[in-house]
Amino acid sequence: MKIINLEPGDPRLETDLLPVLSELRPHLTPELFREVYEAGHPEGLRFSAAYNDAGHCVGAAGWRIVNNTSSLRKLYVDDLVTAAADRSTGVGHAFVAHLEGHARAAGCHELNLDSGTHRTGAHRFYLRERFDIVAFHFTRPITGQEDAS
Repeated sequence: MKIINLEPGDPRLETDLLPVLSELRPHLTPELFREVYEAGHPEGLRFSAAYNDAGHCVGAAGWRIVNNTSSLRKLYVDDLVTAAADRSTGVGHAFVAHLEGHARAAGCHELNLDSGTHRTGAHRFYLRERFDIVAFHFTRPITGQEDAS
């Protein structure tokens, strides 16, 4: 397996990574994904793609380095998904190792992610990978705003 980072504008973002990422984020269109990555890249957003030996994209990860008072410096994983047909083949484990390598190189103290409460299979995976459940994540929608676009 080969994991590579893809920069904004790389055509593999849409041809290879987005179809896998869409399994986790079905609301993403190519245009919306492009907009998010172009806006997020200056803020530290990065995407990595995992390719199997046959050259097919089998996993996608969106991540960033974050500095804050609780963790000081951490690598936060926005998205981590293995293509449904390729689950339980080591893709997720390889991604965690890849991301931990980036975290170590950047001087991070933690590798963090959130996972929807309904994703129990993912939770079993994260616990096997030695992640701990350390917090609740709360969300409050912002309503009543005009569309900014």
